[in-house]
Amino acid sequence: MLDFTSALYLGFRHPSQSLRPWARLSAGVPAALAAPSGATEIARTLATLQGFGAATLATSTLHLFWDLFPILGGDGRVAIHVDSQAYPIARWGVERAACRGVPVLTFPHHDAEGLERAARESGRRGLRPLVVTDGICPGCGRIAPLGVYLQVARRLGGRVVVDDTQALGILGAGPSPAAPYGHGGGGSARWQDAAGPELVVAASLAKGFGVPLAGLSGAADLVGRFEAGSQTRVHCSPPSVAVLRAAEHALALNRRFGDGRRLRLARRVRHFRRRMAELGIAVSGGLFPVQTLEPAPAILASTLHERLLARGIRTVLHQPRGTREPRISFLITAGHALAEIDDALDALCAATAVPERPTGGTPCLR
Repeated sequence: MLDFTSALYLGFRHPSQSLRPWARLSAGVPAALAAPSGATEIARTLATLQGFGAATLATSTLHLFWDLFPILGGDGRVAIHVDSQAYPIARWGVERAACRGVPVLTFPHHDAEGLERAARESGRRGLRPLVVTDGICPGCGRIAPLGVYLQVARRLGGRVVVDDTQALGILGAGPSPAAPYGHGGGGSARWQDAAGPELVVAASLAKGFGVPLAGLSGAADLVGRFEAGSQTRVHCSPPSVAVLRAAEHALALNRRFGDGRRLRLARRVRHFRRRMAELGIAVSGGLFPVQTLEPAPAILASTLHERLLARGIRTVLHQPRGTREPRISFLITAGHALAEIDDALDALCAATAVPERPTGGTPCLR
């Protein structure tokens, strides 16, 4: 079975024998009382990688967002402006703030002008904008215009909160034709050279780095304010020492091999897209590793998904926000061989009931 469902984009693995040993998984105390062994050093490394003054760790981005929006909106003078395609986990934190009376508005996907109009209207009511977006949209593969969002937030005394889970480990500083994802893997802010005290980033290491751990990064005073006010740091278990050891290993692998893995990944995504174009199959996603087939009138996505499974190809069947029909996505990783991608696309052609593999750009699905 060829698997195109894994979001371990760089292919990093952390077998137990590769990690520094630990004497116990947990000290049995909450993070608010004492940082787990190694957490302070990992947070410092993560903050430096992303270009921030400080960071703090949590078990997941849900733990971070659950507290972050009520803390930032606690003075009653904030309006939260959410990108219409923002990932659900950030939205859950926004909804908690809304339950406490914080106004919430939605702006069209990546529409900086629409955001500015709404933020100015909030400003006339004496409310600072808190802009919420994903660094990379996993649906369309486009990167949010963080620099423009920051300009809007600065003019009105607000902040920009980014869920950078999809970008962390993939995007980095100094993108170029030779290194389309950039260098270092510090995320979407590094890729755009966007920075400032108004910027706050929450990101899981579970995608690019393969570790179920999350970090909140920003200015030191903001991170300190979060740590002082976070209820999940009091009432939820902190990350286990085993997870922290895996994060330590992942960050070390990234320093040594990350740029090479990112280049390998980019070449595989480009190969996939080139082959799909030759086959006449439209896909969205740009250079992002999640490649989504556009709807085809010839065959339902659910039917195609089942046919691919029968041919040994595992893909993701899902329904993106704002769409009426399910879609199929291929998640490409640095661990895929080019031959595996070719085999998957041969199976895709066979699954469309075309008797012979097309050549010369003859479409499979159209």
